[in-house]
Amino acid sequence: MPKGKTRSSAKKRFTLTASGKIKRAAAYRSHILTSKSRKRKRKLRADHLVAKQDEHAVRRMLHV
Repeated sequence: MPKGKTRSSAKKRFTLTASGKIKRAAAYRSHILTSKSRKRKRKLRADHLVAKQDEHAVRRMLHV
């Protein structure tokens, strides 16, 4: 059986933590930032974890 290929889009967007969780960046931080508050933009900078419901799909894309 041939090796599976990792999805390039997923490879660029997700990273695994040491405990096996999947880290992601927050959405809504790329443009039209003038209408968003300083506090909101600051909170969007932080890392977030992929929701448990989506973890299975992301792991399949990453072949983990």
